[in-house]
Amino acid sequence: MTPIKYDLPLYALASEEGIERIHEASLKILSDFGLEFRDEDCLEVLKKNGADVKGQMVRFDPALVLSFLSKAPSTFTQLARNPDRNITLGDNSMVFSPVYGPPYVLDREKGRRAGTLQDFQNFVKLAYMSPHLHHSGGTLCEPQDEPVETRHMDMVFSHLKFSDKPFMGSVTSAENAADSVAMAEIVFGKEAMRQTPALLSLINVNSPRRYDERMLSALKVYARARQALIITPFILAGAMGPCTLAGALAQQNAEALAGIVLVQMIQPGSPVVYGSFLSAIDLRNGAPVFGSPEGQVGTLVSAQLARRYKLPARTSGTLCSSRVPDAQAGFESMMSMQAAVFSGAHFVLHSAGWLESGLVAGYEKFVMDCEILGMMHTWARGLEVSDDTLAMEAIGGVDPGGHHLGTDHTMMHYKGAFYEAQLFNYEAFEIWKQNGAKDTYELAHEKVRSLLSDYEPPEFDKSIEEGLLDYMKRRKEEEASKRPRKSKVSVS
Repeated sequence: MTPIKYDLPLYALASEEGIERIHEASLKILSDFGLEFRDEDCLEVLKKNGADVKGQMVRFDPALVLSFLSKAPSTFTQLARNPDRNITLGDNSMVFSPVYGPPYVLDREKGRRAGTLQDFQNFVKLAYMSPHLHHSGGTLCEPQDEPVETRHMDMVFSHLKFSDKPFMGSVTSAENAADSVAMAEIVFGKEAMRQTPALLSLINVNSPRRYDERMLSALKVYARARQALIITPFILAGAMGPCTLAGALAQQNAEALAGIVLVQMIQPGSPVVYGSFLSAIDLRNGAPVFGSPEGQVGTLVSAQLARRYKLPARTSGTLCSSRVPDAQAGFESMMSMQAAVFSGAHFVLHSAGWLESGLVAGYEKFVMDCEILGMMHTWARGLEVSDDTLAMEAIGGVDPGGHHLGTDHTMMHYKGAFYEAQLFNYEAFEIWKQNGAKDTYELAHEKVRSLLSDYEPPEFDKSIEEGLLDYMKRRKEEEASKRPRKSKVSVS
């Protein structure tokens, strides 16, 4: 299924005056308080381009900020291995991407456990098979059975082999980012990638007001290769930002703008996405809260701010704090996803599979969320009003007290008239009980097993696959040679 074309009215939660006040407050944060950048190369770039650099603290003149923001494109395309799956970020396009970053996985049969490469590949396959996900995502789960220094290559390779949708690169170091770029170049070609990015990568701000060494090292690699970046502050209001949402949004805005400006200083015109990941904490115990109304307000207002700067917007989808795919997970996820869709965001990360405040990628939750995404696709089509849809002839042709089940109009439209859920159960109680009285969790577990059993990989050029494997073999040997050898201990 192609990305959503969202032509419905956007939900503008904040007034124009409110957006301007947040904007002005953000410029004050940038000019008066500044941000810390922990990378000498980036500090040199910032200083060379007119920022006020004192040690690692950087302050930005408002005019400088606006000047470099204007260089960022308002829309861009990301390449997919299958050109029919290329995506556009910007305009009225909306892209759904799965969960990102959990160290653990959960399924009904094996329970909660550390993620493995097999789990990672399973989630790539599930994302590939879903008609409602337009993007393969990035770190769908952390494959903890692979060495830390090389597992990023296994993840990139898995995205390329088991899916032909666009995907995200690694950002945990400059070396990992460079490997991601090099592997993508084997598939897409270096020159083609410089014209149109094949990688979209997530740069998180270490809020409050700090860009750390790891994120900046990856940012530089991708910006210089002209690959797309999502600049995303990670703010839990009450901890990494003020407990008042206006203040948290002002801080988030300042942090995002600073990173976007840096990217444009490194490579003017390089594609960027204005990212938001804003929620709250439970002030009673300090635990993060996802699926909260505060997070939904943050999503809606962040998209408004992105529109103010004419930048593509990233928000988050089916967030929840629940440990299992229960009623709490369903309510919180639906509230979060609706806010993302109503905001008109262009890239919705964590659209499927998120559990336990992002610590867990849930198999069953993944397919449950995909069902919701299908509903969002239908919602986004809005209401068509035409001679055909008004159905006056059909209405006139049914006597009072009759029904429309067999009319020509119904027979003409029945196949696509309504969204048909593939997972949720609408049977009568007696039939449901006769079929085993299965709840949604159990049905989702069966759905996952069925999908993975039926999976068929997309075509992949053998020579390209061999080129990737050769690259990975060489790089893994290089990394292995860097590891300190264990000294032999003689026992006497």
